[in-house]
Amino acid sequence: MERIAIFPGSFDPFTIGHENIVTRGLKLFDKIIIAVGHNTSKHYFFSVADRVAFIQAQFAGEPGVTVEPYENLTVDFAIEKNAHSILRGIRTAADFEYERAIAQVNRLMTNIDSVFLLTTPEHTPVNSSIVRDILKHGGDASKFIPQTIYQLIEANKKT
Repeated sequence: MERIAIFPGSFDPFTIGHENIVTRGLKLFDKIIIAVGHNTSKHYFFSVADRVAFIQAQFAGEPGVTVEPYENLTVDFAIEKNAHSILRGIRTAADFEYERAIAQVNRLMTNIDSVFLLTTPEHTPVNSSIVRDILKHGGDASKFIPQTIYQLIEANKKT
């Protein structure tokens, strides 16, 4: 049986921390579906289409990674994609408490397990909210976003 995991998130934007979780996750799973979520109550900096395109470009040479948008419950999307695991990155104790509660409810609902990977120390302070704020104010976020995605973001600013 193929080991498939989904890696859900808003990824607004996708950071080097996210990239690190996917790369390390490929050692555990045959396929990772990066599930780009859309929540109508949130205001995003990048559209879903842009976020999907950015991440697809980043992993263009990696056959074990696909990128898809989704709007339904994460567990329903996982079932639809025949994924048996939900991959999540944990930066802090607060992240763990939040993710643990969601993982336990997901497991009760569907029997789908969550797999947590701790971020590497150098990625611990990096989060999308901070990076998004840097971008919104014209700062240099190149240290926090994978190079391919950063180049696409910069190219889109010029058009």
